[in-house]
Amino acid sequence: MFELKKNTKGGFHFTLKAKNGQVILSSEAYSSKSAAENGITSVKKNAQDETKFERKTAKNGKFYFNLKAGNGQIIGTSQMYASEAGMENGIDSVKNNAPGAETQEES
Repeated sequence: MFELKKNTKGGFHFTLKAKNGQVILSSEAYSSKSAAENGITSVKKNAQDETKFERKTAKNGKFYFNLKAGNGQIIGTSQMYASEAGMENGIDSVKNNAPGAETQEES
């Protein structure tokens, strides 16, 4: 499920959650609700494309990934994972959950 939220500065952001409620992917802040909704659409579209996942290692040695749009912009970033295998499971979770996920708006 995508959770769309208004932030304290008046912008919007979304998270993609797995069925267990765990956040898999978080967006950057968007200036409008429609821009955030476009971001969600982009996640759904790009989640099936292996080449859109950018695997990274943080300075602290933890693993994370970015999901990029066709234009190369980052549309979502994962949480930090202790292992590379955990990160790969996160990517699989985005691939499996994003395409058919409903959007729920939070206030």
